[in-house]
Amino acid sequence: MHTSLITKTAFAALALCLAGGAAAQYVNHDSVKCEAIPKEEMKPQMELQRKLTSEGWKVRQVKNFNGCYEVYGFDGTGKRVEAFFHPKTFEKVGEVKQPD
Repeated sequence: MHTSLITKTAFAALALCLAGGAAAQYVNHDSVKCEAIPKEEMKPQMELQRKLTSEGWKVRQVKNFNGCYEVYGFDGTGKRVEAFFHPKTFEKVGEVKQPD
């Protein structure tokens, strides 16, 4: 029974990771946290801004928040966005739901 629970939990975690790019992962702003990494492993914020701009974003501000890069702006569809990215991989780790 215990192994089955672990397997189901691992499968669910994998499914969430795979679906992460397809759907917004809305989070509570204060709950976002990226693991601590050495400063020399962090990519420059400007590199993230250039990446997002090339994807159609209009970036207004990028700042550090709980070890993540917090980005304010508008995505490629023009939707207002507050999103968090891992500073080493630029993987999107969450997004605060914005009012419609």
